[in-house]
Amino acid sequence: MKNSRSESYAAAGVDITAGYKAVELMKAHIARTRNEGCLDDVGGFGGCFGLPVGMEEPVLVSGTDGCGTKVKLAQLMDKHDTIGIDAVAMCVNDIICCGAKPLFFLDYIACGKNVPEKIASIVSGVAEGCVQSGAALIGGETAEHPGLMPVDDYDLAGFAVGIVDKKKIIDNNTMKAGDVIIALPSTGIHSNGFSLCRKVFNIDKNPPELYTAREELGGRTVGETLLTPTRIYVKSVLALLEKVAVKGISHITGGGFYENIPRSFPSGLGAKIKKADVKVLPIFDLIAKTGNIPERDMYNTFNMGVGMIVVVDKADADTAIETLRANGDDAYLLGEVIESDEGVILC
Repeated sequence: MKNSRSESYAAAGVDITAGYKAVELMKAHIARTRNEGCLDDVGGFGGCFGLPVGMEEPVLVSGTDGCGTKVKLAQLMDKHDTIGIDAVAMCVNDIICCGAKPLFFLDYIACGKNVPEKIASIVSGVAEGCVQSGAALIGGETAEHPGLMPVDDYDLAGFAVGIVDKKKIIDNNTMKAGDVIIALPSTGIHSNGFSLCRKVFNIDKNPPELYTAREELGGRTVGETLLTPTRIYVKSVLALLEKVAVKGISHITGGGFYENIPRSFPSGLGAKIKKADVKVLPIFDLIAKTGNIPERDMYNTFNMGVGMIVVVDKADADTAIETLRANGDDAYLLGEVIESDEGVILC
């Protein structure tokens, strides 16, 4: 007996035509990111990029990351045009720690249902992050996962590739006791610790909390404050590298001060930081108070208002701070390098 049942990809939950429309909608955003290395238009099977010339020993540096459960917050607030900045930031802020200039970025969006306008909105944020970092968005992938993800859910990740001359890779072997630690302020939570934030504010069960203006946050809501995009430090750090010898750079992500600052320090040296010198943002005070979170746990989870640190010779401190401020980061002196095996000493 002949089976009269007709099946199709659309009936299985995957709308190919929606994918075509999403690509068309995002092309204008992608065009903003084109730089001198781009060799073709979006739509092929691979993104092509020509390497710059002029380096003695060019080294490619790559980084990959996502936005964690910050995407849940974007979904709850139905605001999707900034989460892409976070995805780019988490990657390019990592590779700049080696001294590498970002070249290009590719994204990956997994979704329960491809709504072209939503996907294009997400990619608009990715494009903005690429513009801020000077990277080209040379490709990506959007994948519908019906049955695996609810129709309104999505996740976003990506990776960046940068380049640096081998002789200019940040070398912490020159770091010594007496060097200074300079803070580059964060814009807020950035992209780490959101599972804890959602629990502290009971956001999943009480979404209205997101929309209530709070005096502690300068009249902004919890949702607006938490969704603030991650700061991208690429341009200011690249400018700094042209001015002074940078001995170490740490991107302060999950793990906070205690995990991330020591990653750029050689064995036998640590960071001494006075807590009074940390310009803690109000959102972190609110999280600690609302969740009754111990101080050490806060500094071991969040950036506390410091998104990146750089280490320079004490004699270069003023020049470094002036350069960073001239390029948009309100940098300030955070602490000093000491002989220690403790990693970070907060006093």
